[in-house]
Amino acid sequence: MVNHSSITGRTTEPRSLALWAWLSIAAALATIALKIWAYLLTGSVGLLSDALESVVNLVAAIVAVIALSIASRPANRTHHYGHGKVEYFSAGIEGLMIFVAAILIVYTAIERLLHPQALDTVGVGLLITLIATAINAAVGWLILRAGRRHRSLTLVADGKHLITDVWTSIGVVIGVGLVALTGWLPLDSIVAIAVGLNILWTGFTLVRNSVHGLMDRALNAADEARVIEVVNSFVAEYPPG
Repeated sequence: MVNHSSITGRTTEPRSLALWAWLSIAAALATIALKIWAYLLTGSVGLLSDALESVVNLVAAIVAVIALSIASRPANRTHHYGHGKVEYFSAGIEGLMIFVAAILIVYTAIERLLHPQALDTVGVGLLITLIATAINAAVGWLILRAGRRHRSLTLVADGKHLITDVWTSIGVVIGVGLVALTGWLPLDSIVAIAVGLNILWTGFTLVRNSVHGLMDRALNAADEARVIEVVNSFVAEYPPG
C-alpha cells in the first residue's frame, strides 16, 4: 500500500505535527482570556468581535489536533492511501466556524450601532489586546512556518488564521483608539462589522481550498506550465535511449 505522506511529500509524522496544534490551543486560551478581559473593561463591541475570533481559533486548533491524530493512522484495507486527506476536512470545518463567528460579530455590531454605548478604560483595554496580539503573532508565525515546511494543510490553515487574527486585532485597536479620541461611538460598531466581513472572506477561502483538495482539482495554468517546463528541461538534458 502507498503511504499518503509519500504522496504529499511530508517528512514529519502527523503525531509530531499535533504538538504545533497543541501550541495553538494554548495560545488561543491565553488570548481569549485577555481579550474577554479587555472587552469587560471597555464594553467595546470591536474588542468583543476580536475575542470571538479567538474563540474560533480555539475550536479550529482542537479540530486540528483531532485531524492530525486521524491523519497519523497508516493505510489499511479500506483506506489504501492512508488518512491524510482528513486535513482537508479540518480546514473546511475551520472555515465553517469562521462563518459562524462572522455572523455573530456582524449581528452584535449592528445591535450596538442601533444602540450605541460609551466606552470605559479604553487605554488599559487596548494594552491588554496588544499583548494578546503579540502572542498570536508569534505563535501564528511559528505554526505557519511549520505547516509549510512539513506540507500540512491543517497547520497552514491554523497559522494563516492566527495571522489574520493579528491583522484584525491591529485594525480593532486602531478603530477603538479613534473612538476614544473622537468620541464618535458608531465607529466602534463599524470596526466590528469590518472585522466580521474580513473573517467571512477568510472562511470562504479556507472552505474553497479544502473543497479543491478533496476534489483533486487540477493545477492552475501557471503551475502546470512550470511543471511542463521542468519536465521538458529534464528530458532535454537526459534524453531517452
